[in-house]
Parts: sequence; structure tokens; C-alpha cells
Amino acid sequence: MTADLAEKTDRYGEMLADALAAAEVAPPPETPAHDAAVECREMASAYLDDGEHFRAADDPVNALASFSYGYGWLDCGVRIGLFEVPAETDLFTV
Repeated sequence: MTADLAEKTDRYGEMLADALAAAEVAPPPETPAHDAAVECREMASAYLDDGEHFRAADDPVNALASFSYGYGWLDCGVRIGLFEVPAETDLFTV
């Protein structure tokens, strides 16, 4: 089971990092939606940092939770139009 947790933690950490690289803020600047997208991206990035911290502290459960939450912020943002993503990506549920 430990190997499964380690593999999943690594996979989700990579997935979140890839998703952050792929997601571009969609709404125009100086709009409430743009501000919401920026905040959503900041949350996802903070969860990536937290996950890396937990992984370095040998706490894979909290690392996986952090990576999962961060990915959820981005995936939701894509679904509601806060982010544009490449059409060929399979990182998101749209």
C-alpha cells in the first residue's frame, strides 16, 4: 500500500504542476472574473507548495491531499471559464 500512496502522490504532484503550466487566465484584466481566476490560480499554486512541503517532510497523505485540492481549484476554474487550456490536453474534465 505504501508504494501505491507514493506513486499516487507523485502522479498528482506532477499533474498539478502540469495543470498550472497549462491553464491561462481567460477573463480580461480589470474584471471581477479575472480577479477570481488569479485568486484561484494562487490557491492552486499554494497547494502545490504545501504538497511539496509535506512530501519533503515524509507526509505523503497530506501531500496527496494538498495536490488534490490544488488540482480541484484549477479543474473547477476551467469548467466555469476562468481558464483557457489547450484543446489537446487531457488534464481537465471539460
